[in-house]
Amino acid sequence: EVQLVESGGGLVQAGGSLRLSCTASGDTFDDYAIGWFRQAPGKEREAVSCITSADNSTIYKDSAKGRFTISRDNMATVYLKMNTLEPQDAAVYYCAASHNDGELVLPLPSAYNYWGQGTRVTVSS
Repeated sequence: EVQLVESGGGLVQAGGSLRLSCTASGDTFDDYAIGWFRQAPGKEREAVSCITSADNSTIYKDSAKGRFTISRDNMATVYLKMNTLEPQDAAVYYCAASHNDGELVLPLPSAYNYWGQGTRVTVSS
């Protein structure tokens, strides 16, 4: 069973950048699709970006396109580079691992088998 740990969150001014990391232990990410989700207070958890295991295809929420980049560095780390951050990007960000590799379902939280504890991103205006 894989365990996931997020890091890299913090306080940043609007327009700034952060790079979040999702690190695996207990297993590698080789056979998992990985998703980055976020949840702001009073809102539902939403997918920000996902990357498949078969061919590293990527999926982005519309508001993240052109600003965020998801990537795999090695078998045990997935990153989310976030540029030009906006106050509405503030949330707790979670990474999750899925045995399912279908691009249609990866934006759904229910597609994921394992979750990290989250890292908080705060964006000041």
